[in-house]
Amino acid sequence: MRRFYLMIILLIGLGFSTSAQTIRGVVRDTAQTIIGATVSVSGQKQRAGTDASGRYEIKLSAPGTYTVFVTYIGYQTLQKVVTVKAGESKELDFLLQTNNNDLNDVVVVGSRSAPRSYLDTPVPVDVVDIKKLTQNAPQVTLNQILNFVAPSFTSNVMSLTDGTDHIDPASLRGLGPDQVLVLINGKRRHTTSLININGSLGKGSVGTDLNAIPTSAIKRVEILRDGAAAQYGSDAIAGVINIILNDNVNQLNSSVTAGGYAGKHSDGLDGQTVQANVNYGVALNDKGGFLNLSGSFDYRDFASRTTPYKGVIFTDYNNPALYPTPTGKDITDAELQRRGLSRSDFVPNIGQSQNRGGALFFNSVIPVSNGAEVYAFGGLNYRNGRSTAFYRTPRQLTQNIATIYPNGFLPDIVTSNLDQSIAVGIRGNLGLWKVDLSNNFGRNKIDLQTENSLNASMLTTSPTSFESGGFAFSQNTTNLDFSRFYKNTLKGLNVAFGFENRLENYKIIPGEEASYVNYGNAIQVGTDGNGKPILVPDPKGNIATRFAANGQAYAGGAQGFPGISKDNLTNASRSSVAAYADVEANFTEKWLVDGALRFENYSDFGSTLNGKIATRYKFSDQFLLRGAFSTGFRAPSLHQRYFSATSTVFVDGAFVESGTFANDSRVAQLLGIPKLKQETSDSYSLGFTSNLGKFKLTVDAYLIQIKNRVIYTGQFSGSNAAGASAQDKEIYDLLRQANATTARFFANAVDTRTKGLDAVLTYTTPLAIGTFRADFAATLSRTDIVHGIHASPLLAGKENIYLDNASRILIEKVTPRFKANLTLDYTVNKWNVFLRNVYFGAVSQPTNVAANEQVLPGRVITDAGVGYNLTKSLKLTIGSNNIFDVYPAELLPGSQGTSGILYPNQAPQFGFLGRYVFTRLALSL
Repeated sequence: MRRFYLMIILLIGLGFSTSAQTIRGVVRDTAQTIIGATVSVSGQKQRAGTDASGRYEIKLSAPGTYTVFVTYIGYQTLQKVVTVKAGESKELDFLLQTNNNDLNDVVVVGSRSAPRSYLDTPVPVDVVDIKKLTQNAPQVTLNQILNFVAPSFTSNVMSLTDGTDHIDPASLRGLGPDQVLVLINGKRRHTTSLININGSLGKGSVGTDLNAIPTSAIKRVEILRDGAAAQYGSDAIAGVINIILNDNVNQLNSSVTAGGYAGKHSDGLDGQTVQANVNYGVALNDKGGFLNLSGSFDYRDFASRTTPYKGVIFTDYNNPALYPTPTGKDITDAELQRRGLSRSDFVPNIGQSQNRGGALFFNSVIPVSNGAEVYAFGGLNYRNGRSTAFYRTPRQLTQNIATIYPNGFLPDIVTSNLDQSIAVGIRGNLGLWKVDLSNNFGRNKIDLQTENSLNASMLTTSPTSFESGGFAFSQNTTNLDFSRFYKNTLKGLNVAFGFENRLENYKIIPGEEASYVNYGNAIQVGTDGNGKPILVPDPKGNIATRFAANGQAYAGGAQGFPGISKDNLTNASRSSVAAYADVEANFTEKWLVDGALRFENYSDFGSTLNGKIATRYKFSDQFLLRGAFSTGFRAPSLHQRYFSATSTVFVDGAFVESGTFANDSRVAQLLGIPKLKQETSDSYSLGFTSNLGKFKLTVDAYLIQIKNRVIYTGQFSGSNAAGASAQDKEIYDLLRQANATTARFFANAVDTRTKGLDAVLTYTTPLAIGTFRADFAATLSRTDIVHGIHASPLLAGKENIYLDNASRILIEKVTPRFKANLTLDYTVNKWNVFLRNVYFGAVSQPTNVAANEQVLPGRVITDAGVGYNLTKSLKLTIGSNNIFDVYPAELLPGSQGTSGILYPNQAPQFGFLGRYVFTRLALSL
């Protein structure tokens, strides 16, 4: 009997051992675990999907040697051979690599569930393969790459806009640069410290400097074209740009691109550019740990497209030897001949500023235990730029000292731009939940110098270069995120929630005293015995004491870019806390509903609650219908709340010294400018996708309504005339103290409505012995100001200054309402041919003069490139942007003014420098 029991126990034991062979493990890529990957065993029926932690488990019927496969859309199929002994539980992990052929199919932005195909998302997402584009396309900076690839994205190199000449503002769906949120690896990116105040695209806004991120560090860019404030917070009214950093290992990629402009207006080959890039990644262990490093060097030279100076350059005041009793008579032509000069010697650089700098970026992941890993990424970017202001001609007696500059001078504005960022986090599994704790710090600092200039009020003692001050902005964001996938609830339910704390600091750093003071000002402290006023020098005085030969008072501060006054010294901070919840439910295999809710509280303006609901229904593998509704918000930036300075702006052919004043300033109180509050929005979208194999199509319509949109006002001025009101006299005195003649502010002044339609089509097929791909994308959009202007009673009769016509055009008509591109790419053997046509639709020139109103018609810009693989590792590409040397329409004479402006620098559709030719050498090892 005892032997019988032993046999029973042995048989049971054998039964357990023969049924207990298992393989289990984790499937991940270099950035995250993968949910929903399929794990299968060759020759067996067993298969499993990875769970919310990326884990799988398969039971095997018998011991032996098996081949195990893992597949997931957008990744290369991976297989491993494993030997499993009787009763053994074998750990078998997989590290997937992206499939470059399917890279454009997979997105992670917009959902806290598993990555999915862009054709399956409930809201539209574009995916841009940066690695491929930087091999073939002429553009080398991220802003310009996206401008020519994504129709809903607009950005151009600016000119005559001070610091904005070096930080390109960018727009999504025709809205402002501060109405799109930028993420890196899904984490919020800080904005620049510079605010755009000089009449450019995005006037009055603060954007993110995309060009601070070297293209060598970027794997792909995801552009979420839908309101996402309920998911990601402030700024995501127009959408989200998520930059995914490179994670490849054991591969060296480097390239050098050199080129220049060779069009009809070029001086031979001008505006030369050089960009060098390098990227290399190393594996830190066999568990998916890696460190990926990227670097770049950029150089960009001046390029200018001007006409000779048209106005008066010399008057008889400039030649006292011939004109001892001057009257202001124009003697330009005679004096030019006598001095051996021409009118072309008196124009600014209008087109492209000079810039040079470099960047270092890294991306890394280090597994620390089963299901947990530490990650970090960030970088450093430094750029030094030089642009010019308007030429100060000799006739401008109050702005020049002839003994220093006999022929006048062209001021240089030198911008030093330092950008730093570091993000560190840990993510892993806490029971059945995925947890991600991170801290992300970013900082941008800009220092400004004015060179080849002077302070006329200092007379002959004036220096010719000035430290003009600068700006700094820092942001620290801490996130704690939880998510869990319930596989057996409905057809799959993903629940996510989290918390965010953000700290921001904004500084305005004054320049040296001589850069902003008028040393000719004085105040009256009494009268002497003869009744004459007793004057005491005072920079804030309202009495001028130093006069040019024509009897007018000398200007104070550095010409070209007046320095920042110590009165503008600012060190402002704020904090915000947020909590969000996100539920994504697959009610059936075809029907998905995604809902999000976010509460956010700001220390300086209060709380906001926003929500979003999105859905998609998959009628078949070939057709999907999707739609979304969301509410959103944008907190006014610290820059908009606290920025104050004086700058030189060009307005309808003339330039003026304009002061920007904070909303709590005395000038703002006199005009009834209210305190800033948040912008709020409603966003609607409806569209469909179609997957017909080689042919893929997405079409989406949208409507975005924004209330209390922040604008940068027109220019208010005071008066010291005898009959002026007390209000205007006080404004006049306050402006004089700021070395300004006009005043501008930030205000929640208008509501806008933006509606549009986006379409994206792709077609890929083998052709002959090669591969052919065609991409067509188009956007049709329109932004209108609705519901009138929100003005206070104190502004009655001044509404057209509060929102002047130029500002209205910059909101409604400065980005193309229609934009489309068609890209053809053919690869055969060692050759690659790239051809792209982009249509930039009509825009309008910002102006406040009815006679200067002008519609700039649309143009087609053609890019072409040919690449050849010299060896397996070395590729040579030559090509051109704007190969047919197309230019925008010339400005009307009234907008050109006297300073030589020929093409629109405030409403650039595609730039106006003409044909650009380039060559690129790329090495991959």
